[in-house]
Amino acid sequence: MSERKRFNVLEHNLVPEHKLLTKEEADEVLRKYRVKPYQLPKIKASDPAAQAIGAKPGDIVMVVRKSSRAGIAYAYRYVTE
Repeated sequence: MSERKRFNVLEHNLVPEHKLLTKEEADEVLRKYRVKPYQLPKIKASDPAAQAIGAKPGDIVMVVRKSSRAGIAYAYRYVTE
């Protein structure tokens, strides 16, 4: 039986960069914006981008988008089941 090659969604040009934050980085973001993790927008652990970076429920993911107005825009997502 041949092994199927998996498509890495992060290699697609329309998918922004996703980065799994360390505990220290996540704490810094939460402190900076004065929010609790559950107050951040959510991303499911089953999302293909979350799976590609190994995100687990409870993690925080930084999404880096190129913006014509802001240059680079950062967004944060709380990983849920």
